[in-house]
Amino acid sequence: MREQRKQALLPKLRFPEFREAGEWEEKLLGAVCDMQAGKFVSASEILDKPAKEHYPCFGGNGLRGYTKSFNQSGRYSLIGRQGALCGNVNLVEGNFYATEHAVVTTTKLGIRTDWLFYNLCLLNLNRFATGQAQPGLSIDVLEKVNCAVPKDEKEQQKIADCLSSIDELVTLETQKLDTLKTHKKGLMQQLFPAEGETLPKLRFPEFRDARKWEERELGPLTTKVGSGITPMGGDKNYKTKGRPFVRSQNVGWGELILNDVAFIDEETHQSFDSTEIKVSDVLLNITGASIGRSAVADSRIAGGNVNQHVCIIRVKQDKLSPTLLNHFLISERGQKQIDSFQAGGNRQGLNFAQIWSFVVPLPPTEHEQRRVADCLTSLDELITAQTQKLAALKAHKKGLMQQLFPSVGGVDGEAGRGGRPVVDGAQG
Repeated sequence: MREQRKQALLPKLRFPEFREAGEWEEKLLGAVCDMQAGKFVSASEILDKPAKEHYPCFGGNGLRGYTKSFNQSGRYSLIGRQGALCGNVNLVEGNFYATEHAVVTTTKLGIRTDWLFYNLCLLNLNRFATGQAQPGLSIDVLEKVNCAVPKDEKEQQKIADCLSSIDELVTLETQKLDTLKTHKKGLMQQLFPAEGETLPKLRFPEFRDARKWEERELGPLTTKVGSGITPMGGDKNYKTKGRPFVRSQNVGWGELILNDVAFIDEETHQSFDSTEIKVSDVLLNITGASIGRSAVADSRIAGGNVNQHVCIIRVKQDKLSPTLLNHFLISERGQKQIDSFQAGGNRQGLNFAQIWSFVVPLPPTEHEQRRVADCLTSLDELITAQTQKLAALKAHKKGLMQQLFPSVGGVDGEAGRGGRPVVDGAQG
C-alpha cells in the first residue's frame, strides 16, 4: 500500500532536472492557499461599459460587468461557487471585484499562483458541490480537498511555464478561428444583396454583367417542408446504434454536431418514414433557444429521422442550391427574416407556412449559385480545420496536465457513499 501511495504522488511525466527530486507532498487546499468569498454586488453597481476607473466584476459564472469599486489587486485564482459553471476556475490579474458567487484564493508561502491555477483546474472542483436545488461549493469543503504539491518551487514554475505556453498557443489559434468566422460573416453580407436591393456588393468577375438577382418565395422551390416527432417514451427509446435520430442540438450554425447523436431502431424508423433524411436536405431548427440554426444533411445521417424541433427543407436542386439556402438562412438577412416571425422577438417557434413564405434572393443562373455556395463552403472547411486544430491543442493540454500532476485521494473521480466524492475521509 505504501508503494502504491508513493507511485500515486509521482507524476507520470516529469522534467529531467526534477526526476530525482522525490515524491510530491499530499496537502489539503486549505494548507496551500487562503480562501475568501467575494461580496454582494447589486445590479445598480454593475456598469454596462468599462471606463478608465472601472474594474471587472467576477461572479460564479465569470465576468458580470464592471464596477467603480474593487477589493482585490494582483494575481489570483477565482473559483465559481454556484450556477452553471460552479467549480470553474479563472486566473485574474490587476484590479477586480468578486461577488459572493466566487471564491478568491491567495497562495501561501512557497506556492505559485499560476501553478495553483492549473492544479485547481485539474481537480474538477464541481464534483464537491453540495445541495439539491442549486448545488454550491462551500469554503469548508474546498479547504478539505486533497492535492499534490512538489517540494521544489522551481518545479511549480516549470510546470506553470509549460502550460502557460500552450495557453498562449490556444489563445492565438482561437483568435485565428474568430478571424475566419468574422471574415465569413462579412463576406456573406457582401455576396448576398442587402434587403431591398437586387445586386450584391461583391460579385465574381464572370457575373458582373449578368442579370440582377431575384427574390423568390421558398415554398415553390421545395418538394418537402416538414418535421418529425419524438418516439413514445422519449429518450428511453434511444439506442446506441441504428438509424440516426437528429435533434435540435445536432444542428449547429451551418454544421452538424453529431458527438451526441441518438439512434432509433428499424421498427421506430419505419413508423416515421415521412421524416426520413436524405443527403442535401437542409435541416432547420424551428423551436426553442436554437431556433434558426441550420445545416445540410450528409451521408452520416442520411436514412435517419428528425424530431419535431427540426424541419426538413428539401429543395428542387435545379432551382435552388441547398448549400446556398443553408448559407442564406444563417446569414444576417436570413436570421432577420426568421426573427420577423417571432412575436415580440421571443423566438418561440416557426410553422411550415412561415417557412414556405421565406423570401430567398437568388442569382439568375445555377452557375452563380454554385460559385457563391462553393466560396462560402471553402471558408467553412477552413473554419472546420481550424476548429479541429484548436480542439486537438486543447486535448493535448488536458492530457499533458494529467501527466504533469499526480493523482491523490478524492481527485481521480471515485465516489463515496451516495455517489459523491470523498473529501478527506468524509462525504462532500
